[in-house]
Amino acid sequence: MHRHLLPHIGNLPQGLRNAITDVAGVTVGHHTLAAQDVQTGVTVVRPHAGDPFRDRVPAAAAVLNGFGKSVGLLQIEELGVLETSIALTNTFSVPAVATAQIRQCMAANPETGRSLPTVNPLVFECNDGFLNDIQRMAITEQHYLQACAQADVDVEEGSVGAGRGMSSFGLKGGIGTASRRARVMANTEYTVGALVLANYGRLPQLVLAGHALGPQLATRLAASQKSLAAEPEKGSIILLIATDAPLDARQLRRLALRAGAGLARTGSVFGHGSGDIALAFSTAYTVPQQSNRPMPTTAMLHDGLIDTLFQAVSDSTEQAIIHALWGACAVTGRDGHHRIALADLLHDWPATSHPLTPSASSS
Repeated sequence: MHRHLLPHIGNLPQGLRNAITDVAGVTVGHHTLAAQDVQTGVTVVRPHAGDPFRDRVPAAAAVLNGFGKSVGLLQIEELGVLETSIALTNTFSVPAVATAQIRQCMAANPETGRSLPTVNPLVFECNDGFLNDIQRMAITEQHYLQACAQADVDVEEGSVGAGRGMSSFGLKGGIGTASRRARVMANTEYTVGALVLANYGRLPQLVLAGHALGPQLATRLAASQKSLAAEPEKGSIILLIATDAPLDARQLRRLALRAGAGLARTGSVFGHGSGDIALAFSTAYTVPQQSNRPMPTTAMLHDGLIDTLFQAVSDSTEQAIIHALWGACAVTGRDGHHRIALADLLHDWPATSHPLTPSASSS
């Protein structure tokens, strides 16, 4: 089944690509490593085409459950801006990618850390150690730079980039993206886009487009996979939200928190061992790094008009998770560990009751 035939979550229209890159200026790049025990990668989300250190974008994060090893969240909480691209990778590759971001900034701005402030790298992670030999620490600076070089408006989904080795609901997880258009006034419309790195969930709890299919899907798995369903939730999910709406960091944190609504609809309970972190940023204006440049004079959106954006975040997040599961291909990795893809598990489901069709009811 093609992606465009999947059910549409909610009643807001999607953007042209149904991707985070429907927010003008945002691009996404991947670099994937797929060789025997090494099943991992890097994904980069660029907020605009310029230098994010010189022209920072407003941002805020919401930690739904903090079982994670990300870098850069503390300064974002304090200052409310991004000053690098957003990088996604596996847990043990966070230091290498953060170093790559620092070197990238120094190459573009040689006075970084001297006459200019130090840079705040931003790297999110999930543990892909079931499929990937995470102890190999295979990701290098060059892999991050290659992901940056590949950044484009067309976003590949599933078992690519940082999503290569990820698992979700005992199935193959990975990268997914979606977007919604939100009309806040009669003549004013904004775009909200979501990108997820899905590596979370227990199969008996899985809900797809409003259908509680987890128990039925669990019976389709082999005995070894059934035993996995009894384990506590150990995975994580990173939820990235972009918008062109003029919002400040306080409002963006409110948007980030609503990604949790879309996540919960899929059956997540934000388990004890799950690192569930959302970050939202706006492309409506930039904040200069240097104090001798003028600050933006953008008028912020009134809080009383923000509800439709909340809906757009929730719906695009849920849609992106469905896209991540559906877009993933089966992967065999470390020590022969295998994850089947959702599409393979559903391939012989009766067409009249198939849960992932436009006629199926959506959330």
